[in-house]
Amino acid sequence: MIFLDHNSTTPLLPAAATAMRECAETAYGNPSSSHAVGRRARQRLEDAREQIAALLGARPEEVIFTSGATEANNLALFGLAGEPPRRIVASPIEHPCIVEPLKLLEKLGHSIEWLEVDTRGVVKLRPVEAGQLLTLQLANHETGAIQPVAEFARSVVPVHTDAAQAVGKIPVHFHKLGVTTLSLSAHKFRGPIGIGALFVKKTTQLRPRTYGGHQQRGLRPGTEPVALAVGMAVALENAVRTMAETAERLTRLRSRLLERLQQAVPPVIVNGPLPGDADSLPTTLNLSFPGCRADLLLMALDLAGVACSTGSACSSGSLLPSPVLSAMKVPDDVLKSAMRFSLGETTTEAEIDEAATTISACVTRGRGV
Repeated sequence: MIFLDHNSTTPLLPAAATAMRECAETAYGNPSSSHAVGRRARQRLEDAREQIAALLGARPEEVIFTSGATEANNLALFGLAGEPPRRIVASPIEHPCIVEPLKLLEKLGHSIEWLEVDTRGVVKLRPVEAGQLLTLQLANHETGAIQPVAEFARSVVPVHTDAAQAVGKIPVHFHKLGVTTLSLSAHKFRGPIGIGALFVKKTTQLRPRTYGGHQQRGLRPGTEPVALAVGMAVALENAVRTMAETAERLTRLRSRLLERLQQAVPPVIVNGPLPGDADSLPTTLNLSFPGCRADLLLMALDLAGVACSTGSACSSGSLLPSPVLSAMKVPDDVLKSAMRFSLGETTTEAEIDEAATTISACVTRGRGV
């Protein structure tokens, strides 16, 4: 199977697996326990927290471990929104784990204002008024378009950013971004599934979503998963250390895949920034093949040995058109034939060439049907 769905998840880094196994064997205590085994676990946990904070430009006390970006996003949005009514500004291209909490917040009495998006999938800048709350992803999960979060964060309002698709792929510095909160998931950069983090600016008052313990400033009580935190730190260090080299290689592979498909089965339409654009993730290529049905093409590619997607993994199974591409106002035939191919550190040139051949054959057959 040629895996071109790295935006959904990534294969676990062997060094992270080794570190987790060693941690589980030697630091298995509860990090809240006062005895030697517990203190050993606490040391490993805090070492991981310090390493993650340093790699992403934050203070250790600003890092709250969660089960992933979905939990982190919920904690940020409900924690920052406070009592209704409040005006919340958001983009219509957010991941479902932002959109669904926003829908609930609206039912609770808050009002939601949606930002406009241009044809490349980039949110248009506009003034944000005092008293509002803004949430804007750092990079889009379907098109790879990098959003102007830092520009919005210059306002005086609290700003939350879902950085799950950005961390480990492009430079991210929490303090330089200027945001109030930032979420991430370890499995997006070859860390373990089941852990992520919410970065919370030190001076921020955040209402917790769960209660029952003193851990992590009371914002996310419960026994911390020490081995998972260690694995996340190892994977993040690898991603940051190899970032420039990986980005250059994946940008080249992304362009190679596009060029081969455009030559073999035109028309092929790029949804979002082009490969090599400064505001584009090096990992993501969203393409439409007019004349094909995306759902049938997805099944054909799966049977042919290519794993990809038609959008977010969290909305797979939905028969509705992509909200991201709908917000970009793409034509109907482009919307219904869109596929997402996402590359990662383990993607090879040979895989790209084989994938291009397979995709071309499936598109040709799909158009015939």
